[in-house]
Amino acid sequence: MRPATVLFDLDGTLIDHFKAIHRSHAHVMKQLGLAEPTLDQVRAAVGGGVEQAVERLVGPELAPAALAIYRPYWAATMLEDVQLLPGARELLAQLQAHGIRTAVYTNKHGPSSRLVCAHLGLTGLLVGNFGATDTPWLKPDVAFTQHVLTALGAKATDTLLVGDSPFDVATARNAGLAFIGVYTGTHTAAELQSAGAERVCADLFEVARELGL
Repeated sequence: MRPATVLFDLDGTLIDHFKAIHRSHAHVMKQLGLAEPTLDQVRAAVGGGVEQAVERLVGPELAPAALAIYRPYWAATMLEDVQLLPGARELLAQLQAHGIRTAVYTNKHGPSSRLVCAHLGLTGLLVGNFGATDTPWLKPDVAFTQHVLTALGAKATDTLLVGDSPFDVATARNAGLAFIGVYTGTHTAAELQSAGAERVCADLFEVARELGL
């Protein structure tokens, strides 16, 4: 049975934004006199919101100074090197054609998420776009999910979440959502399965097949 609503994580699920994210963290750490992080270090740090990622990379004492550097640099450069993952636009269009509503549900800064989706031409395929700072919560807090469902007029029992990290697995579990994991982002299939994902797909084309589209 197909869901009525599909929520998508953004980074690593619908888009590849890691070059820009890595560049921003590298800029911050260089400004602070620290060794620049590798791409793998940055990928391992993200997922729980920028504040958590920064703290993981520079430590709690330097985090406030790092955020003060990160935020304006990110605002000025975030649209550089961002691209859709293969199958993203096609999957959103297929779901829309079948009367299934889609929305972005991310721990990325909400205004950034909406700007990026507009830049990539996704806005018309979405009925909502929810991110960090839009509410007091972040995934996997069930209060955030409940806010999203209420805003969309959706029910947990017929909503699917597609995401690439254990944060997304926990989000779905906490709120009673169906879940499909994709290993196009920060975590492997084994890591998603270890976190509790029962359905894992290699890419969004496989997600489309899983949904019978």
